Amino acid sequence: MKAINKTENRKWYLIDAEDKILGRVATKIAEILQGKNKPTYDPATDCGDFVIVVNCEKIEVTGRKKEQKIYTRHSAYIGGVKKATFREMIARKPSEVIKLAVWGMLPKNKLRNRRILRLKIYSGTEHAQKAQNPIELKI
Repeated sequence: MKAINKTENRKWYLIDAEDKILGRVATKIAEILQGKNKPTYDPATDCGDFVIVVNCEKIEVTGRKKEQKIYTRHSAYIGGVKKATFREMIARKPSEVIKLAVWGMLPKNKLRNRRILRLKIYSGTEHAQKAQNPIELKI
């Protein structure tokens, strides 16, 4: 595995998820986290940028996925399967919906944990990274 370039300046991008489709937003986020939008992209190097997502509770899905899309988790106990629909997940923990969508789109390798840490998700319009002067992306 190639060494990580410590001197590389990572950019910050801001995405407003209000009235956007979940899959379209997640693919764009995964592309930026991997660094595929840069000319210096290398699959073995962690060269991606930071992404801030605001208004995550207002994200949309197409068709009847609000009732039909099921999120499953397990408590590691016998019979501990927990299921929730998209509508329930948005009401309970809206940031988890985007995080799980992006997590599934990142390559399944050792860099995935480091890349997902650069994703910052917020429910409202306010975020804590104003000092980084994020570049607003239109999707």
